[in-house]
Amino acid sequence: MIKKGDKKIIKGWVMYDWANSVYSLVISTAIFPLFYDYQAKSVYAEQIGKSIKSIDPNDVTVTFFGYNVSPSVIYSMVLSISFLIVSLLSPILSGIADYTGNKKRFLQFFCYLGAMSCMSLFFFDAHYMEISMIPFLMASIGFWCSLVFYNAFLPEIASTKNQDDISARGFIMGYIGSVILLLICLILTQGEDLLGIKNLNNSLTKYCFVLVGVWWIGFAQVTYRVLPNNPFKKKPEADYIWKGYRELKIVYKEFMQTTRLKKYLYAFFFFNSGVQTVMLLATIFASKAIDWPKGGETSGLIIAILLIQILAAIGAKLMSNVSIKIGNISTLKISVVVWIILCAVAYVITTPAQFYIMASGVGLVMGGIQSIARSTYSKYLPETTDHASYFSFYDVSEKVGIVLGTAFFALTEYYFDDIRYSVISIAVFFVIGLFYLFKVPKEEKIIAH
Repeated sequence: MIKKGDKKIIKGWVMYDWANSVYSLVISTAIFPLFYDYQAKSVYAEQIGKSIKSIDPNDVTVTFFGYNVSPSVIYSMVLSISFLIVSLLSPILSGIADYTGNKKRFLQFFCYLGAMSCMSLFFFDAHYMEISMIPFLMASIGFWCSLVFYNAFLPEIASTKNQDDISARGFIMGYIGSVILLLICLILTQGEDLLGIKNLNNSLTKYCFVLVGVWWIGFAQVTYRVLPNNPFKKKPEADYIWKGYRELKIVYKEFMQTTRLKKYLYAFFFFNSGVQTVMLLATIFASKAIDWPKGGETSGLIIAILLIQILAAIGAKLMSNVSIKIGNISTLKISVVVWIILCAVAYVITTPAQFYIMASGVGLVMGGIQSIARSTYSKYLPETTDHASYFSFYDVSEKVGIVLGTAFFALTEYYFDDIRYSVISIAVFFVIGLFYLFKVPKEEKIIAH
């Protein structure tokens, strides 16, 4: 049994945010998207016989399963597929994890899958886009599946009153750790002019992906040393897969009898779809929609990303303090309104200075809304030992929402041939999420059957 409030266990749990957040920054947001974009441009320039500096970024296409498609559309759709796979896998796996008491083992498996896939991006080659996107797909699956089991430990290690603060500490540690590794990556690649975008297709840049995997696996060992396996001493029978499925069905019936938890999840589904889509595709958007000075695109994006990460750490702590005074739901309402405003701003901005201002706003609300969203769900859980199964509903809601968000983003750009319209499609998710937040009751009500 885990003792709630144990400082050693809490520090170990928080360390996994430090370990895995380098994927979010280096692979999802910073180095890999820029590397991917440059490789795609290089292949396109090579095909039409022009230099990379002379091509229009909006004209770039690459061959993908026989079709000429915009690289940003491919990127969005591969992410959507990965989240669809996660949303199908996580419920049954969480049911098995709860029945067997093996959340920690599942956390380790998906951690190693994600980290090893990140390392495999060392071999990425846009000439073979179909094969090269497989490690990117698997890294996403590993990262997001691991979070199901990681998040499920929160209600077990912390009392309800401390969950906002501990959730925020995790995100803050993640932002700090990921910034440190990003700076190491920039130092590593600066010798080959990463900041000058002269040669993003170089071997040193590819070593950044290896560093992510090593960092992720290495620091995760601190978490694995302190988190117990099978804390509730469950003794599974041989047919644990079927029993795990039955466990999930039982939890689902319990979940459907709740009112506050269920309505909160509706709201979370929509507003988090917007948040995650912005986080995943902001770099791709900025590279196409902002008029960067010649040769300054990469350095400008890196500066913006660092700014977002630093402010996100501040925002997570700030919103944790605000939630203590006005409550979690009111804090989330304010944050979602700010996100809607930011989407409107993104539609009209064109200059780097405008983008930096918008990025500052994104940073302040990004860390806070994720932290408060996680702890709010944890607070609303009924008394249970099936935390992984309950968090699988949270996770499925998150992933299906991201599937829709990234798919809408890609399809809107494809239909209108303008990535700016994609931002408007994401704003709709925030508006619907805000509507449902107003429907969340203050107290839980159990529906009698």
